[in-house]
Amino acid sequence: MKIINHDIERSSRCGIPEVVYGESKTGEDLTDITKRFLAESGRAIITKIDDVKASKVLKSVDAKKNAVTYSSKGKILVVKRKDYKKPDVVGDVGILTAGTSDIPVAEEARIVAEELGCNVECRYDVGIAGIHRVFEALENLKDVKVLIVIAGMEGALPSVVSGLVSVPVIAVPTSVGYGTAEHGRTALYTMLNSCTPLAVVNIDNGYGAAVLAYKILLCGKE
Repeated sequence: MKIINHDIERSSRCGIPEVVYGESKTGEDLTDITKRFLAESGRAIITKIDDVKASKVLKSVDAKKNAVTYSSKGKILVVKRKDYKKPDVVGDVGILTAGTSDIPVAEEARIVAEELGCNVECRYDVGIAGIHRVFEALENLKDVKVLIVIAGMEGALPSVVSGLVSVPVIAVPTSVGYGTAEHGRTALYTMLNSCTPLAVVNIDNGYGAAVLAYKILLCGKE
């Protein structure tokens, strides 16, 4: 017998809904969880879900009653009842990536932030190897209140950006890079040792960055 203990009170308790981590769950588990979430809260958000598992979930939901957002690149699936009330907009978030290889993590962050009620503007592939690209990207994002900056390799981009802007910067290391990148640990250590003020989340954790950006915006409105 499967036990699904959905934390339906999390949104009122913590300000954000429960979001499901899909990587270590089976397609059957995720199908059952999605049905439970739709019945009780009207929306299911699943991160780190691959195409095979997403296909199983989508085959189980009624397309006439539910709206679906799925990003294969970002490995994130959102299923919600068509009568689900869209959250109020809390503010504007900018997302930057150092390289194209960092986009999957950025897409996870983007979709989660939008589901929470953020307006999101993205600028991808603006890493320090062509640092002139950063200035144009920041000019286009001058009205955002929080920046999520995502980088693998040596992880320097968030420190550079934080030294150029007055808004909070959330750094996300990614598991992108050659041998000594150590699956994102080198980028993580660079960000943690930055001499410019940063908030740093775990490796490949676009979800965590989006939630933190949302909470910063929410506190600014109170």
